[in-house]
Amino acid sequence: MSDTRATTQTVRYRERLWVPWWWWLPGLGLAALIALEVNQGIKTLPNWVPFAVLLPVAVVVLLWLGRTELRVTSGEGETELWVGDAHLPVSVVARSAEVPRSAKSAALGRQLDPAAYVVHRAWIGSMTLLVLNDPDDPTPYWLISARHPDKVLAALTS
Repeated sequence: MSDTRATTQTVRYRERLWVPWWWWLPGLGLAALIALEVNQGIKTLPNWVPFAVLLPVAVVVLLWLGRTELRVTSGEGETELWVGDAHLPVSVVARSAEVPRSAKSAALGRQLDPAAYVVHRAWIGSMTLLVLNDPDDPTPYWLISARHPDKVLAALTS
């Protein structure tokens, strides 16, 4: 017989890594332009079909780009950072820091360790750095895009 205890987790911080609102105008505009080109190129196709296909495709792509959720949860004495489906217990974090927009290119460029776990979204300026101290894990650190890294770090340490 297995133990099926219900676990309650409290969400301390949650952030969806959406694309900026202004990306929607060029995204839908590009889809409409391509639909217009298809409409003019294929005369036998009803006028509404390219728009009915390509505008929803643009919406789905923009929503898909912002699908990643960053959250900090606590429950049963353990605090965890979740980024999408990946999670990290705070007990293995040795140090943490905010990576400002000005240092982002260096952190992702010449200073990046190839074994690091990186979730980078180009439209988000700042990042959170979590250096790990886990002998069972070859990952030296996590580098995560976050709009409010100070709030992520505060949720991890509280």
